[in-house]
Amino acid sequence: MKVNRIFKKAIDKIRLLSRKDRESYLLLYSILGYVPNDISLYRMAMTHSSSSLSGSKKLGCNERLEFLGDAVLSSVISDYLYSNFKKEREGFLSKSRSNLVCRETLNELALGIGLDRFLTACGLPAQHNNYVYGNALEALIGAIYIDRGYKQCRRFLLDRVFSRHLDIESVVVADKNYKSRLIEWTQKTHKAIEFKLVGEELRKEGAYFVSEVYVDGEYCGTGDGFSKRESQQKAARQALEKLGL
Repeated sequence: MKVNRIFKKAIDKIRLLSRKDRESYLLLYSILGYVPNDISLYRMAMTHSSSSLSGSKKLGCNERLEFLGDAVLSSVISDYLYSNFKKEREGFLSKSRSNLVCRETLNELALGIGLDRFLTACGLPAQHNNYVYGNALEALIGAIYIDRGYKQCRRFLLDRVFSRHLDIESVVVADKNYKSRLIEWTQKTHKAIEFKLVGEELRKEGAYFVSEVYVDGEYCGTGDGFSKRESQQKAARQALEKLGL
């Protein structure tokens, strides 16, 4: 098995040298660890709707691949959690999966593997939208699934993404719902809590929000993001840090 893999990698490197568009292939090879059979799938995965030239329906952007990749990612993570946390119940597994596939985590992973370099190469300028790179990662998974199948998706996610850029167990243990944690604490300590929307503007990437959180009337944190929920989560996280929780 090991000999076959070494031989396959050698063949892949030879194939790389014979490609006309070697730069794109080399960049993808550094991310994926193999040479794509159909690079057009991966280019589409890295094409955001804002840079698609396919008309009003945007058939050339990554939205359909993102839909497929989301399902494959959920399946891989569900399989992993089910196999590695045998004593845990359904509620724990569902919550852990949510933490691992949330937009913030996916965005961090996408940047960790260098996906932003390929997005830029495909005509998408750097954006502040926290979801662009995470969505692109899901689209990439969809492309891998079509090009190489489920096993390759699983290998890519577990061996090249999560194992190198994220400690799954630490994420599973951690509770990323900062707002819920803060609310639970205020309920236990009989304190009043209030989230205030203090800013809202329309940017190129979409609506942008700023929220503040107050505990017993005292300011405790500020958060921003491209959804009210995200801005409140960030404000709650800052409050938890300030309160030493």
